[in-house]
Amino acid sequence: MGSPFLVPVAALRRDIPSSSTVSFEAPFDADAEFSPRPAGEGDVPAGAVVHVDVRLASFSGGISVRGRVTCPWVGRCRRCSRDVAGTVDVTVDERFVEATRADDEAYRYEGDTIDLAPLVHDAVFLELPLTPLCRETCRGLCVQCGIDLNDDTCECQAPVDPRWAKLTELRFDEDSSESR
Repeated sequence: MGSPFLVPVAALRRDIPSSSTVSFEAPFDADAEFSPRPAGEGDVPAGAVVHVDVRLASFSGGISVRGRVTCPWVGRCRRCSRDVAGTVDVTVDERFVEATRADDEAYRYEGDTIDLAPLVHDAVFLELPLTPLCRETCRGLCVQCGIDLNDDTCECQAPVDPRWAKLTELRFDEDSSESR
């Protein structure tokens, strides 16, 4: 089975410069190529569909690809451990060059098709949140009793570090500091 990200570029290669728009949806990981990421990181859910909307433009020796890639993501909030979800919406601006050319900053292609899968996968993985949050104001879990501080409150007191415990006994006489 061929990649759902294969795009024909024969007409673009014959008529330089020329361009065309490509828009499609495809399963993000149809071949189950990627292992699930650790639970604390954002990941693309199994069976997720990625939307690709790009403009291809030919130049001597290659094809430039500019546009947007959109894909859902899931993860666990780093503060409260709730399930969170969102959407990666990333702008792409990359070049594909013929396999015979030496260019370390471009994707390679052979023949009359380019496979956008590496570009799409790279763009999505680079935009996934490493440590997701359910919201910026998430208060997290109490370190003593584990209660979700977003939903409830507790009377727990933070433990005192024994290295600093003596400082709690330190008192200043405010009147003596004014006389100096």
